[in-house]
Amino acid sequence: MIIVDGLPFSTDTSASPQGRDILAALMEHPALVSASNSFKAIPERRFSVPEESGPEKTPPSKWVYLFQREYAIVDPALVDFVGTDEATTCVGVAIRNPGNGMTSVAHMDSPKIVDIGLSQMLSLLVDHNSDMELDVHLVGGFEDVSPNHGNCNTRSESQEKLAGYSFPLCAKIVETLWNRREKFHIRTLFILGHNTRRDLEGNAYPIFNGFMVGTSTGSITPASFDRTSRCPDEIVRRIRVSASYEDSSWKGKLRETYDTQTDQFKIAPCCWTLRQLDISLSLQEYSDPEILLMCSTSPSAEAPDFVENMRRQWEYLIEHPDWRETFPMKQPRMFERTAEGGWRRQKALIP
Repeated sequence: MIIVDGLPFSTDTSASPQGRDILAALMEHPALVSASNSFKAIPERRFSVPEESGPEKTPPSKWVYLFQREYAIVDPALVDFVGTDEATTCVGVAIRNPGNGMTSVAHMDSPKIVDIGLSQMLSLLVDHNSDMELDVHLVGGFEDVSPNHGNCNTRSESQEKLAGYSFPLCAKIVETLWNRREKFHIRTLFILGHNTRRDLEGNAYPIFNGFMVGTSTGSITPASFDRTSRCPDEIVRRIRVSASYEDSSWKGKLRETYDTQTDQFKIAPCCWTLRQLDISLSLQEYSDPEILLMCSTSPSAEAPDFVENMRRQWEYLIEHPDWRETFPMKQPRMFERTAEGGWRRQKALIP
């Protein structure tokens, strides 16, 4: 069930509207248009560990960062903020229980992971016997193709391509929220046209690629993170995104990242194959512009370090072709928080 501006949301279409119909109506809702305009006016916060680590700096240094296809549920008693960035055609989803401040954030990249992904996000967030309204924020995705292409009546492969990447993902998210029994109060819908800017040639780009949620207040702010603040275990977590496509145990799921009760990162194991090593060796031979075109869903909208980050992943795979070196005995990689708010690797407990 979806709530907007304190009232149950309905469309002018059938009693069981499809995702595209729900999305179109939400995008035009005056309260959500106003919220998008307010969000757009907030200056983007840029996070770096040296910049944010001093005692006089705000926000506090206890944060949880999410990469693509990851999620985390955080306790405001342990974590000050949670966020993600690097979203172009992806969508960041934040769901918060206003009663206790428990906050769940995910970086979704495909309609195929929405159903199970939302169930994962809600697993510790609310008592299913409760009638609590959950606050929801969606940030990301942009008009990577004309929005009219999203109004296809059939689902052929060619039409899916015409719909781009952002529109089908956004439509799936709102449709799933609509059909679930929980009550979702949408506070921010900064997606698609609301999150699109154009240059003089008419090329489209996202206005913001990320956000952070203050867990104590529930406030949401546009945000970007640099390499020092996208931690811990940056390269391994990036590799899991592509490697997990060949790991059937992760099919349809968001990646497990963080242990809510202990405030520790728990990077669940993921295996990669020799095929991925061969791909890494092959791709390293291409030029930066070629890599951008082959590896991105939105080449013109990527951050300047996109290709560099891809090359660093391939270098790791070339140096560590056997995934068991990274995850001995299939054990997760554990990181505990330091007194300064950073992360320290724990030794694996091998049976």
